[in-house]
Amino acid sequence: MNAALAVGGDTCGRIGLRWTIGAVAERGFEALRLSLWGAWRSFSAAASYVVCVNTISAAAARARTGPVPQPVQWLEIGSEMPGFLSASLARDMADGMAWKLVPLRVFPELHEISLDNDVVLWSIPPSLREWLATSGPGSTQCLMAQDVTPCYGQFASQAPPDAFNAGIRGLPPRYDLARALRSALERRERKTGARLRLGPDDEQGLQVSALALQKPLSRVTLEEVTVCSPFHPHRPELGKCGAHFVGLNAHHIDWDYYDRPADEWIAEHWQRHRRELYHRTGVCRA
Repeated sequence: MNAALAVGGDTCGRIGLRWTIGAVAERGFEALRLSLWGAWRSFSAAASYVVCVNTISAAAARARTGPVPQPVQWLEIGSEMPGFLSASLARDMADGMAWKLVPLRVFPELHEISLDNDVVLWSIPPSLREWLATSGPGSTQCLMAQDVTPCYGQFASQAPPDAFNAGIRGLPPRYDLARALRSALERRERKTGARLRLGPDDEQGLQVSALALQKPLSRVTLEEVTVCSPFHPHRPELGKCGAHFVGLNAHHIDWDYYDRPADEWIAEHWQRHRRELYHRTGVCRA
């Protein structure tokens, strides 16, 4: 199935927003609801909205997410990953992390912004607004979120030295993501002299190294959207325009932090910010 056509109908404006959701913890679905409402409050009819659903049905995902803006469409995805990429995936990556790359593009003719379900925006970051204004059709200027520390796996040597996070990713209209990913893979394989087997730690590095091949990445700064969790070096506070609540999707985190289960830290951290998030995104009731 052509995912760009499967969303149906005419696209709105010149921006396409996409999310990915699977069988995450219940807080992850609540975060998705807030993310969708925050995006609608920020972009309104200037954008189209699609949630790509994997491992569960779209109906189940909609039910668990709760009420969302009417224009949001839900797309069940399967094995649309290109062969050059799936052939390099280790089993653990194929079962989980790589879903962000399926399908590679939902809105190939638009500025496509990919948000993790646990990224909640309540206003458009100025850096994102500037990128939208300066990266037209045919541009190779891509965008990602700033991170607190680089985490690029096997791609550390060919990724930029700055820290980026794939929780927010922006692609210009008609940008060939498949070509960029293939080039990054081939470049790494030439250096190692062997076929790569990609694990979960490599997905972010692959994307960063691919999108930065032709031009330095534009960035959504940590001041605008924090990488938000109670665990150092993440930031416990909200950003000016949003927050990325890393760790929120996990059903269980199997380690302690200061002699206390990480799960308890995450639950407390989410509860601390939850009411304010509902207020900022315009959702009526928490």
